[in-house]
Amino acid sequence: MNQKVLKTKAVYKAQTGAVVAEEIGDILDEFGIRDKVAAITVDNASNMDVAVKKLHIIKIGCFAHTLNLGAQSLYTITSVAKWTAKIRDVIVWMKRSSMAKTVLREKQHILNLPQHSVLLDVRTRWNSLYLMLERFLEQYPAIQAASLDQRLRKPMERDRLAQLTDEDFRKAEDFVQLMRVLYTSTLCVSTEKSPTCGQILPMLQKLREHFTVQDGDTSVDVRAFFGEATALDPRFKHKLEDDDTHWDRVKNKVLAAAHPTETEQLTEHGDGERDMGTVQLDEEERGEESENETVPLQTCKKAKMTPLEELFAEDDDLKRNLLQSTLSIQEKTDKELEMYRDMPPIMTSEDPALWWWNRRDTYPLLSDLALSYLCVQASSTPSERVFSTAADTISPERSRILPEKADMLIFLQKNC
Repeated sequence: MNQKVLKTKAVYKAQTGAVVAEEIGDILDEFGIRDKVAAITVDNASNMDVAVKKLHIIKIGCFAHTLNLGAQSLYTITSVAKWTAKIRDVIVWMKRSSMAKTVLREKQHILNLPQHSVLLDVRTRWNSLYLMLERFLEQYPAIQAASLDQRLRKPMERDRLAQLTDEDFRKAEDFVQLMRVLYTSTLCVSTEKSPTCGQILPMLQKLREHFTVQDGDTSVDVRAFFGEATALDPRFKHKLEDDDTHWDRVKNKVLAAAHPTETEQLTEHGDGERDMGTVQLDEEERGEESENETVPLQTCKKAKMTPLEELFAEDDDLKRNLLQSTLSIQEKTDKELEMYRDMPPIMTSEDPALWWWNRRDTYPLLSDLALSYLCVQASSTPSERVFSTAADTISPERSRILPEKADMLIFLQKNC
């Protein structure tokens, strides 16, 4: 899956919800895609809630940020804060002492441990507490051996550092085992190259096995959107609960997008309307989209016909047209859904968007709807990476660069 940066604008007004909505709306109108947006993934700031409501688009909150908020709540638990502070004090001391670093490196070499430095958590950094304790577990034998070394024992006693015990090690083990699912889930939804929206409900099911989930955390419309996205993700379609509600909604979306007058066009080309069932592209718009594609994927090229297929191409066209004329949109939708639901799920390592694209002739109706869902990201980390690119572009040495020039440089850097 490819991602593009459309525009980088300088905003000189207060970033209220109304201002953000106006700026986003202007960009969508400039590129002519306002009616083609399926959903918008944003951070959990209140001004973004107001902006998305004004734009009348489905809002997907950053799932990675939501996971981090859950992890941050651990800092407020007294029992956890108490023993983690004990470990944190030792780590801070060892990071500040040059002698401690030297002794720790010696013990790592003797114990044949990885030559890794200890990590210190930062409360505002995602999963940093988990990473600190994970590294602590890895280096625990070396840390214990270093703390018993004569070169460090007296300085540590002088600074009144608490001695780490096996009980601290056991608690750290339990903590890492408990929180690993949050860390792994954050990594899964923070990727840029593969669709992630369809992963949210299966991840929530995994989280239920470890934590208690409160109802009402997600709006009805957004949860329905997640259900439809999961149903159209061939990796996780079997993870849905035994309820046909999601499949009925998918069927209704397909029927709403496919009109009887366009049946022949849909089935011949395998390219239907690329929207959520409310907006349809005409041939001219599709032509413009194809011209704007700079680097087509190698796997997206139409397969070359065999000599036998080329010889009997006209006969195959007659058979295809006969099949198209005998089935209604309703029947074709039911047939595609039945075929899709009966097939086994694909491996989680495969790209679902590419899977649908390669089978757009087999599922001409479902493939268009699936691609419009799978393009939605589950987190706002891609936009955060754009911020990092902007910071590298507008450096202290180039602080007087004009906004228009910065927009062009970021556009080229992210899209070329």
